[in-house]
Amino acid sequence: MKPPLLFIVSLFVLASSTSLQADDAPYLANGIKIGEVDQHSAIVWVRLTQDATYNLSGDAWSSKAESVPVGKSIGDMEYSAVGAAGEARVTYWSNASDKVVLDWMPVDPKRNFTTAIQLEGLSPWTEYDLKVETRALGGSKPVNDIRGKLKTAPLRKDAEAVTFAVVTCQDFPRRDDLVNGHRVYPSILNRVNPDFMVHAGDIEYYDKPGPYAKTEELAHYKWNRIFGLPNFRDFYRQVPTYFMKDDHDLLRNDCSPGDTYGEMTWDRGIEIFNDNFPMGDLPFRTVRWGKDLQVWMMEGRDYRSRNDAPNGPDKTIWGKAQKEWFFKTFSESDATFRILINPDPVVGPDREKKKDNHANTIFADEGQEIRDYMGKQKNAYMINGDRHWQYVTVDDETGAREYSCGAGSDMHASGFKMSLRTDEHQFLRIKGGFLSVSVDRQNGKPRIALRHHDVYGDVVNEDLFWGE
Repeated sequence: MKPPLLFIVSLFVLASSTSLQADDAPYLANGIKIGEVDQHSAIVWVRLTQDATYNLSGDAWSSKAESVPVGKSIGDMEYSAVGAAGEARVTYWSNASDKVVLDWMPVDPKRNFTTAIQLEGLSPWTEYDLKVETRALGGSKPVNDIRGKLKTAPLRKDAEAVTFAVVTCQDFPRRDDLVNGHRVYPSILNRVNPDFMVHAGDIEYYDKPGPYAKTEELAHYKWNRIFGLPNFRDFYRQVPTYFMKDDHDLLRNDCSPGDTYGEMTWDRGIEIFNDNFPMGDLPFRTVRWGKDLQVWMMEGRDYRSRNDAPNGPDKTIWGKAQKEWFFKTFSESDATFRILINPDPVVGPDREKKKDNHANTIFADEGQEIRDYMGKQKNAYMINGDRHWQYVTVDDETGAREYSCGAGSDMHASGFKMSLRTDEHQFLRIKGGFLSVSVDRQNGKPRIALRHHDVYGDVVNEDLFWGE
């Protein structure tokens, strides 16, 4: 246990949020999110709220709640952060004498009082400071602001040292710091200081109690609640993140097309996810970070066959168009190190009763297709979310190598046990934490380091490879 670090982080979070404590709405109780960063652009996501922080004195939820209690509104409930109409403006700069001030943008009440503001014309491998201001509709001056920062990606010809982190599987009840939120966030900031992060899905759990998010109102509530946590607000204002979704933050466990969850439909679940994050035109994408690194982030829900469809070569999780795009772009890339990030495991091994991912027999054909391909690639690695334990596995048949980043807290780590370890496991740990990946050059030779960390940031496993 390392409480002194958490105490320092808590003080920093409070200090960095003082600009949120002005007298007039609209406020920024959910902070900001910065996403989809490349060499020349980024997206800044903003949500406006009626209050500076979420409601700490509201009514507690029943563990079985599926709707707002009779006679109450969502704003009466504990940890609610009610949205507010208004406008947001982004100012950004790489030096104080060269500020770019964008136009005021209204938030959309139909999209959880959010807006996504595009930054264009950025310079590669450059640090930018930014400020997000708020004002009422028709207001004459800003009333609140929050500061943030980002770093753009280097050009594909430039061999720069780049570090990123990967996390998965977190929810509000299983946070390990009840006041500030998940400890992995200050740990990533203080121990790794990444250029960007990938959240590999299961960011929140609609189908866990207190309340169950079986309505659109409660789905938005859960997003507003978890991103009102101080550690979340502080992290996402300064670390650009590519967000991926999985089953729990779409509808429910192991969901597939056509499913519903209470009043929530499949299509509406996709829309609500996109409303709450800075997202590009497509949910699958690849980003080049200099000469030595390219990352592919795959979509595992939108295009899949139903889980109960007959097994066979046409049964798919990725879908035909995404799969063709992946094989084509991955093969054409000249990056030294290529990394596939999938919301779910491809190698595993997973539990025998699971029927949802490429490591399961129910999607055996496509899983084998991906493993066969990845096992033949040089300097290629797979990283997965979804599993609540950390591992490194190398497929016995194909040699495909996979890294599971692990759940976001120790109390969220479960579902596997050490007695299930196989010869494919190079590393296995049933605890929470995160994964970091660093590329650099030593005496001109490219190197990659993949490290598992515990929730405090300490390295518990490290693999180092030289580029061929």
